[in-house]
Amino acid sequence: MREEVNLRSQRKNEHVQHALNQKPQNVISDFDKVHFVHHSMPAVNLDEVDLSTAIGDMKFDVPLYINAMTGGSSWTKSINEKFGKVAEATGIPMAVGSMHAAVRHPELSGSYSIVREVNPEGLVFANVGADVSLEGAKKAVDMIRADGLQIHLNVAQELIMPEGDRDFKSWQSNIKSVLNGVDVPVIVKEVGFGMSRETLQLLKAAGVKYVDVSGRGGTNFAEIENARRSAQDMDYLSDWGMSTVQSLMESKGFQKDMTILASGGVKTPLDAMKSLALGGSAVGMSHTLLKYVEDNEVEATIEFVEQFFNQMKKIAVMVNAKTIEELRTSPIVFSPDIVSWMEQRNIQSP
Repeated sequence: MREEVNLRSQRKNEHVQHALNQKPQNVISDFDKVHFVHHSMPAVNLDEVDLSTAIGDMKFDVPLYINAMTGGSSWTKSINEKFGKVAEATGIPMAVGSMHAAVRHPELSGSYSIVREVNPEGLVFANVGADVSLEGAKKAVDMIRADGLQIHLNVAQELIMPEGDRDFKSWQSNIKSVLNGVDVPVIVKEVGFGMSRETLQLLKAAGVKYVDVSGRGGTNFAEIENARRSAQDMDYLSDWGMSTVQSLMESKGFQKDMTILASGGVKTPLDAMKSLALGGSAVGMSHTLLKYVEDNEVEATIEFVEQFFNQMKKIAVMVNAKTIEELRTSPIVFSPDIVSWMEQRNIQSP
């Protein structure tokens, strides 16, 4: 048993270390292929911009959240503590990383519950995989007194991971069971490979109302798990999946009935604003904040988040938008390969 706990903690540490070591693969991301049209005479002042949003009954004054990353070891406990302090100071929600380690081994629970200790009144999301049982999901929620529950979809990661799962048929029934059995909102999220409309249709049919499309471009778990393989023989999958922009376009037909959250490769306030304009109700960040808090510690990361949001508001003025709803009516021009994706996938331009 102790050996299994140590192996799980080691894997958590390896994931974070590999994530910190990752370098951007592409100088140009799909966010760079989405262009706002500048408005030279806006009818809105900076102090009038209101980008507040909501996930169900949960209100966000700032449309940002710290996305799921870590927990399950001593080192990752310290990272979660830092993130909890950042979230508490800035008022943004945060999600912990996959909690399966602590669900199976309660002695690891402190690496997750530390978030609630340092951020007792904030919005905190638990996180489990789609293979979780209802009992396991409830344990995860109770462990951190979570306001919401993320269920992550990570089939590509599992298949590349040397010790990963190989059985996936139960995922849909597990998600339905958790949806019907927990008393907090359930957010189904990818881990960085994006979501197609076919996936979104299955989730909608299952009753899912909240989805984080989490596209390619940020933390690359295909690359991380390949680095953990002795032969490193699956590097050809490093570009697997859809970008966040492509995933948001795929979600167009579902945005009236489901709350779509955007994450994956968001590095700048402009990336975040483009995500909101394309239908995201809030924007999640992981790798950018992980790198920042590890290099600069808590106070500097708090200032970074505050400046990040202030710059988002400035961009709103430059496109003459006072709210997220107005932002979505701003004219947008797409580069040819994004247009090609939409045409081949029969997606109407926004």
